[in-house]
Amino acid sequence: MNAPAAATPGAGELRDRVAALLAAHDPATTDRLDFLRARFDAGLAWIHFPEGLGGLGAPRSLQPVVDAALDAAGAPGNDPRRIGIGLGMAAPTILQYGTDEQKQRFLRPLWTGEEVWCQLFSEPGAGSDLAGLATRAVRDGDGWTVDGQKVWTSSAHLARWAILIARTDPDVPKHQGITYFVCDMTDPGVEVRPLRQITGEAEFNEVFLTGVRIPDTHRLGGVGEGWRVAQTTLMNERMAIGGTRVPREGGMVGVVARTWRERPELRTHDLHQRLLRLWVDAEAARLTGERLRQQLKRGRPGPEGSGMKLTFARLNQALSALEVELLAEDGLTYGDWTMVRPELVDFTGRDAGYRYLRAKGNSIEGGTSEVLLNIVAERVLGLPPEPRNDKDLPWKDLPR
Repeated sequence: MNAPAAATPGAGELRDRVAALLAAHDPATTDRLDFLRARFDAGLAWIHFPEGLGGLGAPRSLQPVVDAALDAAGAPGNDPRRIGIGLGMAAPTILQYGTDEQKQRFLRPLWTGEEVWCQLFSEPGAGSDLAGLATRAVRDGDGWTVDGQKVWTSSAHLARWAILIARTDPDVPKHQGITYFVCDMTDPGVEVRPLRQITGEAEFNEVFLTGVRIPDTHRLGGVGEGWRVAQTTLMNERMAIGGTRVPREGGMVGVVARTWRERPELRTHDLHQRLLRLWVDAEAARLTGERLRQQLKRGRPGPEGSGMKLTFARLNQALSALEVELLAEDGLTYGDWTMVRPELVDFTGRDAGYRYLRAKGNSIEGGTSEVLLNIVAERVLGLPPEPRNDKDLPWKDLPR
């Protein structure tokens, strides 16, 4: 006779577990990293993850109960903006496709922020057409040798690990010959070069891989199944970018609305009408995001996240442009053009000029708006797909 399944923790039990954690590890006297490790081990990091992997198998919807109780006690956070790629992209992919050993090795230091992650997907010749990537991974004994170039890699200058897709079979169609790996960014042959952006900063990088050895134990999913594994990463990435929970008037719309209220001398009828339309759009996007997060509690991210990311990019660009116009000559100033390699993107904490320029990248990063429009059209609306004449051709025969 099978043993009865353990009951799923409810809100009351989660509060009790938080209280026990705080009693054993007082945030006022416990080292920040030690507290975060203890929180992970107590299953209070991602409560919907399995036990032993930072969770308790509890409903994702109860995570705010835990977060609120810890915030009220002054517990330290794990600085999610700094480690967003690990939290939003690497972790769910490792959870779904990783071996038990990979989950045990990577998830805890990923969540505590001890190890920063980056994403080695896009290439100079494979951005929108990601499946056309040319970085090669060749089997070499009990591992793989990787050669190629990646581009637009956020946080590569900080990262300890990277999620990487590479071509392992050039003789099959492009979507079929890709394999997914975890790459050690400190290994010989990994070179990171900064890419200075229109903002003056270099938050992105290009990464050159020359004879990089990756053990087969760092492969996620089967050989040749990298495209399927990558879809999990990409869907989670788009939800992480466009589906983040924000309060009413959070984000860019809040920045512009605050300026509108505090600077009445800047107001015009035309600017007022534009702000009202964008405010309504932002509120509709916020509520849509709440609905999608409720759907996410019952499963994994779907193509609807592409629509949220599209909306995020459009609103950020329209609102940052409106802010510059609203500020008139003050909107033309720019705080600092010093070339730095930042640890995070502080979008709302900067000046209007920075926001206007940085928002241009929102329609490129995390999937270009043009690609996402196709995804929404085909997978959400059910429209006929665009003709793809190269779909069944071996990758090696594709024109380049």
